[in-house]
Amino acid sequence: MARRASAHRMAYSAMCAALRKGKSYDRPLFRSGTADSAKMTAHHATTGPQRFSFRFTPRYYDFDSMGAMLRELRGLARETAVYGLSTVLGRMLSFLLTPLYSHLLEPSDNGAMQALYAYIAFLTVIYGLGLDTAYLRLGRRDGKADESAFASAYLTVAGAAIAASALMSLAAAPLARAVGLPTEMAILIRYGAWILAADAAMLIPYAELRGSHRAGAYAGIKLIGITMNLVLAYVFVRVMHLGLRGVFLANLVASLSSLAMLSPVILARLGRPDRARLKEMLSFGVPLVVAGMGSMVVQVADRPILAKAAGLAAAGIYGTCYKLGIGMMLLVGMFDQAWKPFILERADRPDAGALIARVLTYFAALSSGALLAIVFFIGPLVQAPLFGGQPLIHPSFWSGLSVVPIVTLAYLFNGLYFIMLAPLMLDKRTGAVSAATWAGAAVNILLNWLLIPRLGMMGAAWATLAAYAAMAAVVWTLGRASRPVPYEWRRLAILAGWTAALWWPASSVGLPARGVLLVAYPAGLLLSGFLGADELSELRAMFSGRRA
Repeated sequence: MARRASAHRMAYSAMCAALRKGKSYDRPLFRSGTADSAKMTAHHATTGPQRFSFRFTPRYYDFDSMGAMLRELRGLARETAVYGLSTVLGRMLSFLLTPLYSHLLEPSDNGAMQALYAYIAFLTVIYGLGLDTAYLRLGRRDGKADESAFASAYLTVAGAAIAASALMSLAAAPLARAVGLPTEMAILIRYGAWILAADAAMLIPYAELRGSHRAGAYAGIKLIGITMNLVLAYVFVRVMHLGLRGVFLANLVASLSSLAMLSPVILARLGRPDRARLKEMLSFGVPLVVAGMGSMVVQVADRPILAKAAGLAAAGIYGTCYKLGIGMMLLVGMFDQAWKPFILERADRPDAGALIARVLTYFAALSSGALLAIVFFIGPLVQAPLFGGQPLIHPSFWSGLSVVPIVTLAYLFNGLYFIMLAPLMLDKRTGAVSAATWAGAAVNILLNWLLIPRLGMMGAAWATLAAYAAMAAVVWTLGRASRPVPYEWRRLAILAGWTAALWWPASSVGLPARGVLLVAYPAGLLLSGFLGADELSELRAMFSGRRA
C-alpha cells in the first residue's frame, strides 16, 4: 500500500512538472497492476498556463476499489431500508383495505373505485408539473435547501392544484358521466379533486425531506397518514356503511392531515420565489410530466379499458388481484425512493456508470428471488382461511389470481427501468425519458385493446408486462448514446436462466417442494460462483455490522 501511494505521488509530480513546462501529460496516473485501471489525461486549459483541466476516461472499473464501492452501496442499502420500512408498513397497511373492500364492496363497486383511482393517479402526475424531481436535481445547492427554489416550486404546484381542483369540483356531474359513473356518484369526483390538490401540495415538502436525507421524518408522516386512512376507511365503510363515499372521504381526511404535518417543513423552507429558478426547474420538470403521463398510462390504463370492454365487475376483480403483487411493488417502490437521490448526487462522478451496472445486477438478483416467492405462495395464502375462517380475499375475486405472476414480473421490469433510466436523468435528457415512457404507453394501450376482448384480464396483465419490458429496452438503447454503462449481461443471463428453471416446475408440485425450490435459488447462486470474493466478503461484513 505504501509503495502504491508513493508511485501515485511520483506520477502526480511528473504530471505537474510537465504541465508547468507547457506540455501535456497523457499516461496512466493510477495503476492497479492490471488492465483494470482508469486513465487520467491532463492538458492546458485555454484560460491560461496555470489552470489545468482533467479528463477522466474510465476504461475498466478499478477492482482495487471494489470494496469502497460496495461500502458506498451500504449507504444506499441503509436508506432503502429506512424508506423501505415506511413503504413496506405503509403499503401493507393500505393493502389491508384490499381484503376489507373485497368483503364489503361488490365487484362492480370495486371496479368503479379502481377506475376512479386510475384517473386520480394519472392526474397526480400532471398536478406535480415534474417539480418534485426538478427540485431534487436543481433546487438544492451543496446538499442544502435553496429557499427560493423551494418557494418557487411549492407555490406553483399548490396554486395550480387548488385552481384545477376547484374547476373539477364545479364540473363534477358531467365528469362523472364522462367516466361512466351515474350522476349520484358526482360526490366521488369532488372528493377525488381535493385528494389530488392535497397530495400535490405534499410533493415538494416530501422531496425536501428526501433530498435532505430525513428519511425518518418522511417515513413517520407517511405512516401516520396511511394509518389514519386505514382506520377511517374501516369506520366509514364497515361501521357507518358509507360505501364508496366512505372510501374517498377517508382518503381526503388522511391527505389533509398529512399536509398539516408537513407544514413545519413548508414554513421553514418557504423563502422568496424566484422566477429564474422556477423557469430552470420547469424546463427540467415539464418534460418529466410528459414522461410521467406515459408511465401512468402503463400503470393504470388497463382498468378503465377493462371496465369499458368487460364491465366494472371484471375491472374490480382484476384490480383487486393486481394488488396481490404487493411484494414486488414494495421492493421496487422502496428502492426507487432511495435510488433517485442517491444517483443524482453522483451525477459528476466518473464511476457512475459502474455503480449503475452493479446496482442493476444486485437488484435483479434480489427481485428475482422475491418473484419466485410470490409466484410460489400467493395463491395458497390468499385462499387459506385466516380471519374467523374467512379467506384473505373473498372467493368472488379468485378468478383473477392467474394475473398475479405476470403482474409481479411486470413490476420487476419496472424496477429495471428505474435503474436504466439513470444515465438519461444524470445528463438531463428528459425528452428521451418521455420517449421511453410513451413507447411503453403505446404498447400498453395497443395490446390492451387487442388482447382484452380475447383474453380478458389475462390480456390486460400481458399488456402491462410487455409495456414495462418495452420501456426498459428503450431507456437502455437511448442511455447507451448518453452515458455507456457496463451492464453485467453474463450475470444477468445466469439470473434469468436460474429463475426460469425454478419457476417452470412450480405449478406441478406441492407447497413443501415449492419451499425447496425457493431455498435452491440463493443456494444455486452461491454455489455457481455468481458472487465474487470481494462481494462475499462485503456481504459478510454488512451482516456482521463491520466494515470490510
